[in-house]
Amino acid sequence: MKVNHFVNKYKEAFGDAVELPIVFWYSDRVEGLTEKINGCFFKGMKEVRSGNTISLNAENISCGGGKFYTGFTPMPEHVPNFVSLKEKYKETPQMVLDFIDELQVPLAASTWLHFARIDKVEDFERLEGIIFFATPDILSGLLTWTWFDTNEKDAVTTEFGSGCSAIVTQATLENRKGGKRTFLGLFDPSVRPWFEPDLLSFVIPLSRFREMYSTMEQCCLFDTHAWRKIRERINLEM
Repeated sequence: MKVNHFVNKYKEAFGDAVELPIVFWYSDRVEGLTEKINGCFFKGMKEVRSGNTISLNAENISCGGGKFYTGFTPMPEHVPNFVSLKEKYKETPQMVLDFIDELQVPLAASTWLHFARIDKVEDFERLEGIIFFATPDILSGLLTWTWFDTNEKDAVTTEFGSGCSAIVTQATLENRKGGKRTFLGLFDPSVRPWFEPDLLSFVIPLSRFREMYSTMEQCCLFDTHAWRKIRERINLEM
């Protein structure tokens, strides 16, 4: 798999105006900007989407949930009460505990978590997942591509969780077990203010992307009348 080949084909499929996806991975060295991010660390996606790489750890992520769901700390004691009684995202703190117990967030084995635009990395080898911030029209193409080579009912999934849980935790867990699920996200009201109102996230773990890499040109994204009309609209609106 080659990054430049995918970037070129992605632009061919969706048009030159389309925003490139973001990738993330862990390592033991600093590979990007390390300024502390107060509050939700997805505020830092503006930097990444503009072409900069950011490197995060337990010190420069200030959100307790963000530190936990990226694997840098155990669950802070206040999280169940905060999510239930303050944010009101679950009826009871016990429901939050049950969710976390089932999720089994892995502790990070590396010091840093990095985010970069896909054209800023050299290869796919270290990646955990590929993140698309997408409008409904772009999601239509991405999900149709995902379903092209599978009839599995959970090929595209949506699960409860914070922005960082739905994007980082789920994709990392799926990738490391060689799983095939992909994940829709950005439904968490706490993360939505940091993105445009018409965007959702769609994450493909690398374990699934290895299969999908070779199917893009075979699916409806190339040489079909229906997709050509959507592609034109995507590029008119951008």
